[in-house]
Amino acid sequence: MPKLKTHKGAKKRFHFTGGGKIMRVKQGKSHFRRRKSAATKGLYDETIPLHKADVKRIKKLLPYH
Repeated sequence: MPKLKTHKGAKKRFHFTGGGKIMRVKQGKSHFRRRKSAATKGLYDETIPLHKADVKRIKKLLPYH
C-alpha cells in the first residue's frame, strides 16, 4: 500500500489536541490588523475547535494524525 500525502496547507492551519479535537485559528487575524481595536484583536488570539461537519473532510487531508 503506498504512502498517503499530507496536504501541506491543512498541516499549517490545523492542529490536534491530546484528546483528538482538531483546532483552528479564526480567519481575519492579520488582514487590516492596524485599524482594529485592541478588544477585537484579542478575539483572534484564541484557537477554536473545528465544527463537527468539517472533521471528516480535514481528516482526509491529514491522514497520519
